[in-house]
Amino acid sequence: MKTPKYHCGRFRHPGITRRDMLRNAACGFGAVAATALMSQPEYGGLIAEEKPKKEKDKSPFAPKATHYAAKVKHVIYLYMDGGPSQVDTFDPKPQLAKEDGKPFKMKIEPTQFNNIGTTMGSPWKFKKHGESGTPISSLFPNVAVHADDLAVVRSMVSNFSEHTNANYFLHTGNGFQGRPSMGAWIGYGLGSECLDLPGFVVLNGGLIPPGGLDCFNSGFLPASYQGSIFNASRSPVANITRRERTDRLQRNKLSFLNEIDQLSLKSTGSVDQIESAISNYELAYRMQSVVPQLTSLRGETASTRKMYGLDAKSKGTATFGRQCLLARRLVEKGVRFIEVTCPAVGHDRWDQHGNIKKGHADNALAVDQGIGALLTDLKQRGLFEQTLVVWSGEFGRTPFAQGRGDGRGRDHNPFGFSLWMAGGGIKGGTIHGATDEYGYKAIENKVEIHDLHATMLHLLGVDHTKLIYRWSGRDMRLTDVHGKLIKPILS
Repeated sequence: MKTPKYHCGRFRHPGITRRDMLRNAACGFGAVAATALMSQPEYGGLIAEEKPKKEKDKSPFAPKATHYAAKVKHVIYLYMDGGPSQVDTFDPKPQLAKEDGKPFKMKIEPTQFNNIGTTMGSPWKFKKHGESGTPISSLFPNVAVHADDLAVVRSMVSNFSEHTNANYFLHTGNGFQGRPSMGAWIGYGLGSECLDLPGFVVLNGGLIPPGGLDCFNSGFLPASYQGSIFNASRSPVANITRRERTDRLQRNKLSFLNEIDQLSLKSTGSVDQIESAISNYELAYRMQSVVPQLTSLRGETASTRKMYGLDAKSKGTATFGRQCLLARRLVEKGVRFIEVTCPAVGHDRWDQHGNIKKGHADNALAVDQGIGALLTDLKQRGLFEQTLVVWSGEFGRTPFAQGRGDGRGRDHNPFGFSLWMAGGGIKGGTIHGATDEYGYKAIENKVEIHDLHATMLHLLGVDHTKLIYRWSGRDMRLTDVHGKLIKPILS
């Protein structure tokens, strides 16, 4: 290999891995046996193989073939951080109003704080909306307009009742830190339709959920697939402004850096840190011209801005509305997976252990207009049928109060809660599953987080059992060894 004149000659091999050591140390029939044991079966469709990429497959963002025809191309995940109460949003329970203030009659499971009060009726009225007659709380007048587009799942369950582990479970299919996020899995399996932006974008409204950035991490997948955080400020991505006087100077610097990285790659072999760094530098270069145009919103009409609430008196409404508008613009650009997080409204997310009446009202005011506008806008622009929209928290809340008096709240409840899905491939105006008469536990058509992930992948054209990555001697999946399609809500 010819050494460029600017090469310092002090590059060092980073050392061998345990796997390298075992491979190099093996000999004779032991090596033959090990090779046979470690060889992988041939899978059809999407399958990760730990071997160097071919020259034509270098870009990790290139679109990849699906297992079957996809219903949608994009996902917008509206993450309601903290856990909205199912009995105050999409699962009305008249029995709670009848027994409000009385001792709770069902057996109570251990709660997060065990500050257990009496049965608590909902402070909000429910009304049936649309031709489907889907009951929706008065918290969501704008979402209610789209009742016939929503498939409400009332029988969701989680394995965790604490925010951090429940967030990891919702985002990665595993309750512990370090696994790839669902957005990373989708980007890895399908690539992106947009080479100028990341395939997985997180629109941060101001609150990173408990569990931190690991909720959006790539885990053991290549680092190129981790979520890119866009903040709510006018400068959503740090250091995106080009500092060089000319594009040619910027390009020359990047080419120089790329050549050095390629030299390291040739000496070390396939190393994710280097390969991902090369891809990410190139992507960052392209983003310098695309992101400012994307986030300026100058091309949006006054009516569109008003529809999303960008000039609303409520700061939370304006912030979340801007994020929803950016989500639509990202879909137009071809971004594969967009997660929208909650704005700060002066207190703790949807996590109302006290004064749920004010807390849920403030949070609903912040998100309702933006969500209604997003659904309307996607339809008007012909994007609704190619986009899956998901609304969900990490768990629900108890039907009995936490604390007593006027400041009552609700504790965490993973035993039965609600979410909804809308868009391509979804049978709108449907309700799937049920909780008991108090809205405490799922009793009909129970749906697990793995089922949600399997259904999302299915709509994207991916068989969740075949989206595999070989790591630490095991074939890993977003759905692990679980996951069933939620067929009744599919069109």
